[in-house]
Order: sequence, then structure tokens, then C-alpha cells
Amino acid sequence: MKVNYHSYQLPFRFPFTISRGTKTHQPTLLVELEHFGVKGYGEAPAITYYHITVEDMIRDIESRKMFIEKFAFTDPERYWHYLHHLIPGNPFLVCALDMAAWDLFGKLKNKPLYQLWGLDMSKKPVTDYTIGMDTIEKMVSKMKEKPWPVYKVKVGTANDIQMVRALRENTESVIRVDANAGWTLEEALQKIPQLKELGVELVEQPLPKENWEDMKILFERSPLPLIADESCVSEQDVDKCKGYFHGINIKLTKCSGITPARRMISRARELDLKIMIGCMNETTVGSSAMAHLSPLVDYLDMDGPLLLNEDIATGLEYADGNFSMAGGTGLCIRLMTPAQ
Repeated sequence: MKVNYHSYQLPFRFPFTISRGTKTHQPTLLVELEHFGVKGYGEAPAITYYHITVEDMIRDIESRKMFIEKFAFTDPERYWHYLHHLIPGNPFLVCALDMAAWDLFGKLKNKPLYQLWGLDMSKKPVTDYTIGMDTIEKMVSKMKEKPWPVYKVKVGTANDIQMVRALRENTESVIRVDANAGWTLEEALQKIPQLKELGVELVEQPLPKENWEDMKILFERSPLPLIADESCVSEQDVDKCKGYFHGINIKLTKCSGITPARRMISRARELDLKIMIGCMNETTVGSSAMAHLSPLVDYLDMDGPLLLNEDIATGLEYADGNFSMAGGTGLCIRLMTPAQ
């Protein structure tokens, strides 16, 4: 097996602002695994607040390249376990390699991943479209420019209620809010009932991830479902969320790939937790991996390619919250430019 990679700096359509700050570009690493002439692709975006950069991922590939390539590849799950121990400090890179392994596996089996897993794509939920924080006028303008059945609105400011009220006055679509851990307990208790009155469907990560004591109080008093994001990074976190959140947001990049995400979905169902598959501004490569898992979840946040001004692959088409995948095998994608 051979490994190759290429890095990108992809511009956003609009500056992307959440409670932690603003960014104009998304650094991303594409990896390629080649086995007997068949190539599989995976992706990991670099996220500053998880302290993993594209340079970190490249350094880990180069330092372990011989071991990444020497594995006798038979199936992705075995390969993930091998990578998990080989690169324990870099789940983002493990995710990209795991994704590439599944793409490769599907191509070798001549099937798209959802068919390998026996899933019915007619059962997939629609994906939301994210409105980043901005002036109220600009947020309303962004929403009007993109009519969509479900919006995810970034909150975490003093005027959250005014922002959501202005959006609600201009749409009847479903609205979800994501505080990205930006509220205190007092703010959450004060704002969530008002958000319910404005027809908000759910609240994602209202409090800081380490504040489990206050999350317990909020869980018992919130009139809206609470979905864990920063509080649910890896599979070990799923059980912790029971009794503190009503559901979890699984992000492939954070949890280290498709392989652990499938186990997290199974465990969340056992615990009667709602499930969202979420994005970290992935291109069509990473978003396609989410698409194949989508029939297994309740909520879908797969709008990365819609937020970026450039893409690196084709294979996903979006229309009014729905998406379709191109024919093909594995992830069902085609790179625009081969990895260098």
C-alpha cells in the first residue's frame, strides 16, 4: 500500500464566525491510499481549537509512512485499530486515513459504502445550512440568499434572541441553534425558553464541555433538546452524555473516522440518545463519508461544501436540503485534481 497527501487552503464564501472567532479559509489535508492500483481518498480539516494543524498531520504521516504503508490491508476496521495505536495523538489524521481505507474497500468490493452496510438512502434526513454570526442584517441577508428547509444558527452573543427573532420573522423553516459552548448556565436558562417560543428545534452545546454539573441542571430544566458536540468527541464520551444531553453530534474528524462513528451510532441508539452527524467544514470528500452514514441518524449537518468557495472533489449535489450522490463505488467521489 502507498500513501500520498496534499494540503489546501480553501476560502469560505463568507467569513465564518462562531463564538470562538472568525476564519476566512479552511486548511485541509487530503490523503490517498493506493492498493494494487486502486486509490481511496480521505480528508481531515485542521481546527485551531483542537490544536491539530495540517503541518502536524503531514509530520505524522512522514514520520510513520513506512508503517502506514506496510499494513496488509484486508478491511478498514482492522486498519483503523492499527492506525489508532500507531498514531494515538492525532485522531484527525487517523480519520483521514480511515476514510481513505473505506473508500478503497468499497472500490475493491465494487460497491458504494451505504450498500456495503445495507442502508436505505431514502431514509436519510435533510441537511441543515449554517448561518454564522454576523450583524443581524447580514445574517438575514445570508438566509434569504439561501432558501433552505433547516437552518443552523451560530449563537453565543449578547443579542442571540434578537438575531433568532429577526431570522424567524423572515422564514418558516426549522431553526436550530449552536452556542459552541458560549453560554453560562444562567444565560442558557434565560435564553432557551425564549428560543422555544421562537420555534427553535434544538440547542447544540450550550455550555463549556467541562461543565457537567451545570449541564445536569440545564438538562433537567431545558424545554428544548440539548445536543452534545464539544462534550462528545470520541466513543468514550457517548456514555458520559446520557442524563446530561438528549443527543450527540458525531463528527468524523474528531472521533477519528467512519469506523468509530459507526460504533458511536450503535451505542447512542442503545442509550436512547438522538444522533446528529456534524461537519467541520469538510469538502465533498469528507461530506460524502457523512452522506453514506446519514440513514442511521436523526439530524444531519453536512453543509461544508455549501459554505466553502472552492471544493476538491465532485460527487455530491445539494438541492433544498436534500442531497444526491453520483454513481460509483466507495465514497462515490471524483477528485478535481489528483493529490500531489
